[in-house]
Amino acid sequence: MSAPDLSAPDLPEPAQSAPPLALTLANLLLRPGFASRRSPDRVFDRLAAQAGPVDAVFSAEFRFLLRNWARDEHLTPVGWWSAQGHVRRHLTNRARVRRLIAEHPRIAREPVERPVFVVGLPRTATTLTHGVLSLSEQHRCPRLWELLTPDLEGTERQRKRAVAAARGMVGAINLFSPHYRDIHPMSAEGPEECTFALPHTIMPLSQARIPEYRARHYERDFRPDYSYLKQIYQVLQYGRPRRRWVLKSPLHTENLDALLSVFPDATIVWTHRDPAAVVPSFCSLIEHGMAITLSPLDLRELGATWLELLSRSMTRGLAARSVIPRESLIDVPYSWLGSDPAAGAPKLYDAIGARWTDADAARLPRVAARPKGSRPHRYDLARYGLTRADVDAAFAGYNALRAEVDRA
Repeated sequence: MSAPDLSAPDLPEPAQSAPPLALTLANLLLRPGFASRRSPDRVFDRLAAQAGPVDAVFSAEFRFLLRNWARDEHLTPVGWWSAQGHVRRHLTNRARVRRLIAEHPRIAREPVERPVFVVGLPRTATTLTHGVLSLSEQHRCPRLWELLTPDLEGTERQRKRAVAAARGMVGAINLFSPHYRDIHPMSAEGPEECTFALPHTIMPLSQARIPEYRARHYERDFRPDYSYLKQIYQVLQYGRPRRRWVLKSPLHTENLDALLSVFPDATIVWTHRDPAAVVPSFCSLIEHGMAITLSPLDLRELGATWLELLSRSMTRGLAARSVIPRESLIDVPYSWLGSDPAAGAPKLYDAIGARWTDADAARLPRVAARPKGSRPHRYDLARYGLTRADVDAAFAGYNALRAEVDRA
């Protein structure tokens, strides 16, 4: 169904709702520490000292990120607190992974064989596809708490502490942005995407306007990031039963060349959907997340930014796609799981060379159903100053491929 081709300059300013009371109170409570963003290097030094030793290049990259993150004049106290948490987590995890490999050198020799990576534009049922693939006992999907705190298998007490921390993060998101779970529900113990483990992605741009980081992102060699991602999965696999990894992130789409240089035997599962539905849906997700960390929001700027970022991601993905062996690439139309998961799930398993069982089918409703109490997600291009013509122009090359996939 086509969206009306409205002229952006004639659109009224989109209304933005008042922030939840919990977010207002959190900003008040965090205001005394907000002044520290004027000294981001000092803050970084404190975070680095708490995290432990990491390599110099990794440290410098995150110092650069925090320094420029602090410059957004629309950043809120909660936004600055979130920025520090992001940097602290990555520094702490890097220090832990380096220490574990030094203590257990065999971790670096753990084979990550024939992993499956779910990619594609966001809002194309990547989460549902990942969830369906996670049903098999033969597959290994990282859980959110593992990605936030990658470590060797520890005691039950350590596990409960890590799960509780992940639940706290999810709870804070749902408290500060009550509609977020209607769009992208998260669970501390559910399968999650590699985005939380990769050190550098475009996701900081969903929390602040960081043009310096965006420019550096465009020039970045992501192969070291994917080598580190592999180390994280080697840590999570070490000393545990080996199963086929099933991984996911729409953000892999722009870096398939780097991904395949580190995981050359990977199977790429590429989900597809009309970008005219993808773009406003994702902009809505970004809006609800960014409303936690910035005030006010410029929704037109948000729309223009993410149309460009998503279009660039797809252009890079299509270029890398041309050299992926055909037997390693599975195209999944939105109709496979978006309309009838019970019919699409067996086809998906067959395509990756896995066996769909009655036990998997019995568990399917659990991952296919909407969370209890959630509301339908409504969105439109006009809210973000975009038109159908804007999107079609940005994704002309991809739309031709999507038409072929739909016909196949």
